[in-house]
Amino acid sequence: MSGRAVRLSRKLVLEQAARQGDGAGGYSESWAPVGTLWADMRPGYGRARDGAGARLSLNRWRVICRAAPVGAPSRPVAGQRFVEGTRIYLIEAVSAWDDAGIYLQCFCREEVAT
Repeated sequence: MSGRAVRLSRKLVLEQAARQGDGAGGYSESWAPVGTLWADMRPGYGRARDGAGARLSLNRWRVICRAAPVGAPSRPVAGQRFVEGTRIYLIEAVSAWDDAGIYLQCFCREEVAT
């Protein structure tokens, strides 16, 4: 846990992936909102990489939010994402932020075309 106090000042929409069959044996993926969370966002490291014909800026974020019971729809899990306007933060891992279990930390990746 960091020495800085947690400030839940960023409003994020939590989304879950939903697969829909295309009738030909394949599927398409869309995203559906699960809820809205207030979070403290802390930047990690960033780097550039090539991907899909474009140069990407890869940024890491630690998103801290209030904890919810395991299995609750409001508890983020790896594979979901946070959306803030046009920005998307893919959730890669989730763990406890504090010993009291008040907050969770979500390790996220944001990719931006440069």
